[in-house]
Amino acid sequence: MPEFELLAEGPEPRQRLKHALTSGQSFVLGRGTESDLIVPWDAAISRRHVRVTAIDGQVRIERLAEATNSLFHAGEIVDRCELRGGDQFVLGATLFHLTRPGSEPSASAEAPMQEMTFDAQTLRQIRFRDADRQMEVLMHLPEVIGGARTDEDLFFRLTNLLLAGVTQAEAVAIVRLGTGDKVELAHWTRRRETAGEFRPSSRLVAEALKRRYSVLHLWPTATQSNPEYTAAAELDWAFCTPVPDGPQATWGLYVAGKQGRSLTGGNVPASETMHLQADVKFTELVAEIISSVRRLNWLERQQAGLRQFFAPTILSALGNELNTETLAPRECDVSVMFCDLRGFSHHAEESAGDLIGLLNRVSQALGVMTSHILQHRGVTGDFQGDSALGFWGWPFASDESALQACRAALGIRKVFAETFQQAGHPLANFQMGIGLAHGRAVAGKIGTAEQVKVTVFGPVVNLASRLETMTSQLRVPILLDETLAALVRERLDPSEGRVRRLAKVLPVGLETPLIVSELVPSAADLPELTDAHLARYEQGVDDFIAGRWEAAYRCLHDMPATDRAQDFLLALIAQHNRKAPVDWDGVVRLQSK
Repeated sequence: MPEFELLAEGPEPRQRLKHALTSGQSFVLGRGTESDLIVPWDAAISRRHVRVTAIDGQVRIERLAEATNSLFHAGEIVDRCELRGGDQFVLGATLFHLTRPGSEPSASAEAPMQEMTFDAQTLRQIRFRDADRQMEVLMHLPEVIGGARTDEDLFFRLTNLLLAGVTQAEAVAIVRLGTGDKVELAHWTRRRETAGEFRPSSRLVAEALKRRYSVLHLWPTATQSNPEYTAAAELDWAFCTPVPDGPQATWGLYVAGKQGRSLTGGNVPASETMHLQADVKFTELVAEIISSVRRLNWLERQQAGLRQFFAPTILSALGNELNTETLAPRECDVSVMFCDLRGFSHHAEESAGDLIGLLNRVSQALGVMTSHILQHRGVTGDFQGDSALGFWGWPFASDESALQACRAALGIRKVFAETFQQAGHPLANFQMGIGLAHGRAVAGKIGTAEQVKVTVFGPVVNLASRLETMTSQLRVPILLDETLAALVRERLDPSEGRVRRLAKVLPVGLETPLIVSELVPSAADLPELTDAHLARYEQGVDDFIAGRWEAAYRCLHDMPATDRAQDFLLALIAQHNRKAPVDWDGVVRLQSK
């Protein structure tokens, strides 16, 4: 019967270790594997820190000469202290309690000689004991999960897989906590079929599943069997690892076996506990994979019917419980894209005899738009005939939202440019215009009591629509407002896209002029328009705004013949014989929407 129990508790709930002490026992406690009792989670504990000796009804704690950190007792730094039941000492950030067996509410006559709990930090420091073999076993885990048609089938497969991965295990079980914390065995198996019935420790299962982390117990070898703990005296260690399966850990993986040497002496060799910790790490990995795969399968079934109605970012915001309150309209910073097919009316007239064929072509065009919006984590807010509305910055704000909108626009432009002259392609002869603007808006569930849709509302939406309309007037595929143009210059890698100012304009219906810019593909994707060309063009725009129209004309005339952006300003300059009007203020007043 142990005389004392030493309980170590770190700053995190899972950092817990319990060790039984018998009179006459002496061991070294520290963080390194060279210690007899290892506390791995606390970097402030020396590799060999103190010697613990139980003698004459008390426990002596002595700081070792090689320890680099202090020993604290009763609020003082000491080199040695004598403890009785209920006393404490501190190493680093870890508190050590000395208790009598049976003093804790959950204690019993057959308490484990040592109890360990595991947190993520502790397990990261542990090396796999048989990494090659265990990794090979893990490779079969997906087929074990995927091939199971029922939970019973899964449990049968899992117990055999764990026996293969934990070579020193004698028995493996799938356990649950039933009514009154009664342990229920969903399935169990033993390495030796003739070894008899197997009943796991109810105390161990309850601690692991209630705390929701792995717990390891080691019992003295020559112990009497107690059904509350272990029904087979030849098994002297066991651990239980919960499998997260919903809001609570409803079941767990129970692994038990026998050490290679006797544990009756009171000290557990560090090498033995390290081996067991490595097996706990392997089992936790199995539990995490099982939980993730089962959860993904459940979510896949749940969300399969929602994908055609909601973008992935919205589904992510809804969460597993599909909480639609997260879709409530709110004000936020968004980047808005309007993408429209140019010349659709002309195509409609040409296809008057095959409207279904035209609809299929338009659907494929809209598919290109939406796929790039979704690919770059945007939300498709609406369809209006041959146009699509996308926006970024809701339901999750991100520093990348504006740049993602620009990347989506460049992706759409590239597809339409590549298919424009491909005879027989559904998108042949289709051109598009894109307007991008950034600002405050209301995004979310917008509509009436009878019908709602997830979309965006505000002046920035109107501005994006105006910019899209202006693309045909300014002869470019993609137009940006000033905010997005500044962000592209500052943060978008030129290998992804570039920007150039086009003009200072006043659209119909607006009172404040704005400088509009073109989003241009990278030099690799559009080699005929070099960076030098863009710089020369912007010099021409500056000259045009300043009224130096002769200089502007020369700059703009240096553009490649394939560049249509020059046509807009050159036409205005030519109409005035290359001289700015007397009342010129630098603003081009557009005559139509």
